Amino acid sequence: MDAAVRATLVPGRGIAGNADQGGRRQVTLIDLERWRELMDRLGADLETGARRANLVIESLDLFDSRGKTLRIGSARLHVLGETRPCERMEEAHPGLQAAMRERWGGGAYAEVIEGGDIFVGDVVEWVW
Repeated sequence: MDAAVRATLVPGRGIAGNADQGGRRQVTLIDLERWRELMDRLGADLETGARRANLVIESLDLFDSRGKTLRIGSARLHVLGETRPCERMEEAHPGLQAAMRERWGGGAYAEVIEGGDIFVGDVVEWVW
């Protein structure tokens, strides 16, 4: 995945310009702190891009977040479930796929319910 400082979220579609749009899995997210925990535990030094998630969030635990609404800048996402790690994670580092199966280590997937431009550094918070 290529890093970007800005993205446009489109309701019901996902990230503008992303090849995979629509459906239930419009945006994938990982928690930076959880990723770092996994890297420390495995003695690995992989960049978050190895996870191939659309968005990396910081200071917000995604564990058991199904059904919650997340605000990123002016956009809102509805978390639909846990993103299960695929065999590519094992190719990236031995043991990573199994480690990511614990506590939502693979992150979450969501649908865009309110779109807008988001930027690195935007406030990320749960909303009710």
